[in-house]
Amino acid sequence: MHTLAKITFTETKLALRSPAWILGGLLSPTVLLLGIGAIPALRTESEKTPGMRFIDVWVPSLVVLTIALMGLQAIPAVIAAYREQGILRRFATTPVHPAKLLVAQLIINVTVTIAGVGLLIALGSAVFDVPGPRHPLGFLLAFVLGTTAIFGFGLIAASVAKTGRAAGGIAMVAYIPIMFLGGVYLPRPLLPEVVQDIGAYVPPGVKAMEDAWTGAGAQPLQLAVLAAFAVGSCVVAAKLFRWE
Repeated sequence: MHTLAKITFTETKLALRSPAWILGGLLSPTVLLLGIGAIPALRTESEKTPGMRFIDVWVPSLVVLTIALMGLQAIPAVIAAYREQGILRRFATTPVHPAKLLVAQLIINVTVTIAGVGLLIALGSAVFDVPGPRHPLGFLLAFVLGTTAIFGFGLIAASVAKTGRAAGGIAMVAYIPIMFLGGVYLPRPLLPEVVQDIGAYVPPGVKAMEDAWTGAGAQPLQLAVLAAFAVGSCVVAAKLFRWE
């Protein structure tokens, strides 16, 4: 554990020297929320969002943005770059197992994801009076399962890519549809119903988070599908992963 803590501390310092991913995960969703919230028409109810303002409905989609950015862009690029530079191979020749480097990266990126979502919720509430999740435990469960699934997808990309750029390209295959189905590009209420239905069962589980947010409660089937994706993606990543 002491070795893992030291590696995590070192990796954190390295990440802070080139903090593009950290700043992106922390600030991008909140900056978008502040920008959208500055438009008066989007702070009112509409026929597409009865009983809720557009900005209230869009917050879970910004949670999707945070998870996807860190899980499908940041961590695949970093880990594949380490393979490209031979860092993973050099670790394998030392008493420290390279898996600890991988765990350290997961700790850093998951921490940034949680912090980014926390900042989003806090400022959304403080600035625009966006209500928090009405079912906090349901939201937390959907968030954990969805984040695990997305990071598993990211690790699959990192497992097969030889370079950081290649990892980003592979992960983009999942990144773009997940962002679309999650309502980041176009709000979910404006998407065709069939697309909304598909998005309800695709990680990171925006519909489950929405239902927990609004008080309806996440559906067991949605959570079960998320759990299956989470386990499956992590198993596939573990099977495919190569240190060199």
